[in-house]
Amino acid sequence: MIPFSPPHIDDKIVEEVVAALRSGWITTGPRTKSLEQKLADYCGISRVLCVNSASAGLELMLRWFGVGEGDEVIVPAYTYTATAEVVAHCGATPVMVDARPDFLIDIEQVQAAITPRTKAVIPVDLGGYPADYDELFAIVEQPSVRAQFRPNGEVQHQLGRPLILADAAHSIGAWYKGKRAGAVADISVFSFHAVKNLTTAEGGAICLNLPAPFDAEEIYKLLCTYSLHGQSKDALAKTQIGNWRYDVIDTGYKCNMTDVAAAMGLVELERYDREILPRRRAIFEQYAAAFAGDSRFQVPEYATADKTTSYHLFLLRLAHATEAQRDAVMQAIFEQEVAVNVHYIPLPMLTAYKQRGYEMSHYPVAYDNYSREITLPVYYDLTDEQVAQVIAAVKKATDKVVGAK
Repeated sequence: MIPFSPPHIDDKIVEEVVAALRSGWITTGPRTKSLEQKLADYCGISRVLCVNSASAGLELMLRWFGVGEGDEVIVPAYTYTATAEVVAHCGATPVMVDARPDFLIDIEQVQAAITPRTKAVIPVDLGGYPADYDELFAIVEQPSVRAQFRPNGEVQHQLGRPLILADAAHSIGAWYKGKRAGAVADISVFSFHAVKNLTTAEGGAICLNLPAPFDAEEIYKLLCTYSLHGQSKDALAKTQIGNWRYDVIDTGYKCNMTDVAAAMGLVELERYDREILPRRRAIFEQYAAAFAGDSRFQVPEYATADKTTSYHLFLLRLAHATEAQRDAVMQAIFEQEVAVNVHYIPLPMLTAYKQRGYEMSHYPVAYDNYSREITLPVYYDLTDEQVAQVIAAVKKATDKVVGAK
């Protein structure tokens, strides 16, 4: 059986995790701080905060920005639930807009969705392919948008417009107009979940890239506090002799990364550009070459002159098929012992959002993308022989359900 996305765990990772365990320091400590600095250097920004998940990172930044009841946050209908879920957790309303045929958020619909209650836009770098950030910034920087923006609190007054908060869960290593993902939006949040390109088992990272006069160092220190119950000193600082006394400055959260998790991330980041991304790119290229000449398939866009994916998800679509046919093709692939997936079921199709009044009919492009999409396996340990097996299984299944080429 070819699995869909097993984690890449080798002796280097095992040895570094064992070293962390034997160090006597397993919670947030020197390895986490090292990973934060290395990630900041990698992205070309000054500060990164590591947390226990991308979801926690997104919610923490919405709360830092002061998003709450009565506010609106624009999100794509085509994404995983976490993108909208964190908005709801803050008491605000997720305002969904449709996708484009490239799976990314529809820029024109973002423009139309902005109201005086809009506090943020959360574009998603779906599959690792960056959203169109220049166009998004052009919208929120418009004098008319700034004029109707209703700031609540000092941070919102300072920015003076809706925040661009990137759900960059998939896109570490991607490029947008000469900048790495993490250095494009006001704030970007990576995921290091078990199935991601770079994993810490569970984890995430907040990349701070706010314009002047925001001080990244000051914000980083504040976020460290809020990610640890609002406590003024973390466990590492309190280990200093006589430094036991602390304060709690606010009712914070518990979403810090541990050194055990960071140990994995340090190994993966060190070889990420040298080993991991090239292998994933090679798999993408093999899939693209195999399916591009077959009119039954639609190969995803993953590189242009302006942007390049992180090669996280290969979002193949059947060119002319119903949702039922797509499901049947997937079943026929499974029967050949190849695991595939779908990314994602659009939010308005899910019970949690249908109950809140969202209707799938309002997002036709998102539905069309979803109804024909099959995500193929992409991971470091997938061999060329297995890639060929995946390709053969997909074509054989399509022959069976849709018809031969």
